Amino acid sequence: MADELRGRIRSGVLRPGQRMPTQKALALEFGVERGAVRQALRTLQAEQLLTNVSKGSPATVAPDSGLSRALNGSEGSPLPTTAALPSRVADAFAAPHVEIDALCLTSASLTLAIGEPLRRIHAGVLTPAKVDVRVLLPSRDINIAFPVPVGDSADGRLQHRWLAQRNAQGQVLRHNLLALRSTHGIDVRVTFRALPFTPPMKLYLLNGTEALFAYYTLTRREAEIDHEHLEMYDAEGTQSMLFAFRQGAGLRDTTFVEQSHLWFNALWETISSDLSLTD
Repeated sequence: MADELRGRIRSGVLRPGQRMPTQKALALEFGVERGAVRQALRTLQAEQLLTNVSKGSPATVAPDSGLSRALNGSEGSPLPTTAALPSRVADAFAAPHVEIDALCLTSASLTLAIGEPLRRIHAGVLTPAKVDVRVLLPSRDINIAFPVPVGDSADGRLQHRWLAQRNAQGQVLRHNLLALRSTHGIDVRVTFRALPFTPPMKLYLLNGTEALFAYYTLTRREAEIDHEHLEMYDAEGTQSMLFAFRQGAGLRDTTFVEQSHLWFNALWETISSDLSLTD
């Protein structure tokens, strides 16, 4: 639901300053409970796309200045990954040859972000000829640093849950991209490799000209696993604040982009190993 409303805002169907449909109307349209509606609206408010989200009057699409910042990351302000990544990835897909490199804990954020360019490709707005995606993820053979239980527990359920999420998100990402071969005749390659460590940050490299960087910030939270509440240290990667660096935007940005590519390629070609997205 948040993805659909986000797309309407970005496409101009919902314009800056316009009032959203009521929560009741949205619940009926999407066939969900009002709690799910409020959650989606709060997500968009956190991304600076909506204002005045409450149980009372309908929310409002953010003013144009806030919307522009959310879509383009202007003024150098970091934004949550879910706010910044989809538009940047969609812009990358405007190139004839799309190259995306990603280093992350799971590919959840990238999988969500790919939805925006896929919609534009199916609508005939984007027409890339070739897409190359490389993803570095932690190996299943290591004990990941997070998520982990609070205390000295040797409970392995969090490791198993992370592995299932890593594999599922990677499979969805690969499937959605490879489908472009048959639907649009696009030359697509998607490759995964495994890292022997848990990355403390995420990195996305787009077409050799842009680097998006975010820290995984750990928090203590509780989750229900196998009908049991478990306290853990974890990071919500989709909300990690993403910093953008662009080649040609000054010496600092250009150097960061170049060094990030060198670092990623070094990991890819040396200590990473083959990764299978299966149990």
